[in-house]
Amino acid sequence: MPTEEFDRWLTASQQVDWRAYLEGNSILWGALNVDLIEACGLSMSEYEILVRLSEAPEHTLRMSVLADYLAQSRSRISHTVQRLERRQLVVRRPSARDRRGIDCIMSAAGYALLKHAAPMHVESVRQRLVDVLTAEELAQLAQFFRRIAVASGRTTSDM
Repeated sequence: MPTEEFDRWLTASQQVDWRAYLEGNSILWGALNVDLIEACGLSMSEYEILVRLSEAPEHTLRMSVLADYLAQSRSRISHTVQRLERRQLVVRRPSARDRRGIDCIMSAAGYALLKHAAPMHVESVRQRLVDVLTAEELAQLAQFFRRIAVASGRTTSDM
């Protein structure tokens, strides 16, 4: 669409707010990622995969379900799981249910590393987000992102 016909540009105020969100989100995600890597050698993406597996029955999820939970492409999840697999934190196997899909299973070493990493990660989340906002602001932030997820045709894991 040619720009001459487009009339829904952001206002100056909306542009400032949008950029503040982008910068703040990038800074927060980057800081949490660095904290995790320094503490235990896991990236945020790797940590989130282990968390989802730890919450699943038998610490097992189908790769496609894992990708959906994390709102990431299947190829990105596949690369991240491959890194975890090389470290023997997870294994992939044909699905026991139907043999068409691939299951990702957290190993005992993966669970042990997650148990070690979790307290450090939670402290980082507290210092960088939870303790920076009031309880009301944090609840509003969650509400806003749930609404964004729904508007995008998705749900969050706590809905």
